[in-house]
Amino acid sequence: MHQRQKIQQRKNKLRIAVIGLGNPGPEYVSTRHNAGFLTVDLLSQKLDIKLKRSFFSNYYSGKGVYMGEEISLIKPLTYMNRSGLIIKSITGRKKIPMSHIIVVCDNMDLLPGVVRLKRGGGDAGHNGLKSIISHSGSGEFNRFYIGIGRPSNKEEVKDYVLGVPGKNEYPDFMKGINLAADFILKILSSSPEQVMNEVNRIKNR
Repeated sequence: MHQRQKIQQRKNKLRIAVIGLGNPGPEYVSTRHNAGFLTVDLLSQKLDIKLKRSFFSNYYSGKGVYMGEEISLIKPLTYMNRSGLIIKSITGRKKIPMSHIIVVCDNMDLLPGVVRLKRGGGDAGHNGLKSIISHSGSGEFNRFYIGIGRPSNKEEVKDYVLGVPGKNEYPDFMKGINLAADFILKILSSSPEQVMNEVNRIKNR
């Protein structure tokens, strides 16, 4: 293979960053709001990618290759409402465009066990997405939503998202985490559009 062909192949590689949203700290580990963190943790296990914090960085990250494509896994350490503080580092230092970023987060409009993949749009009332859009100046990234359902009382939303799924809810909650991880890996072997069609056929029963 000629050097020019090798360079062209490297240029054509799909480099994506999967940013799982959540709150750092042991008190938040298994909460509904940490669905994004849990998905990145699962992907790190599946891909044998070690997540670590570089000197002075405000996120954990790790990089690997799957199906010949490069994937970066990222967990912000800024707390949910300030997730966007890491974006310039991802798009600048790591040179990953916004269109190649997949942000994984919880979604109360979906029931536990249901996931959705969407490209572009607003923040859907999610503070983590709102921060990312504000700091990047762009909504042109992929969102992978993991359903957590809603509390019966609207006034309990904060306690609900920061709470741990109950015994009956937990299997469906983890089903959503596993589906998100599996579908993200499918994106690397097919395309976001193909995966989107498959993901979004799952009924919000």
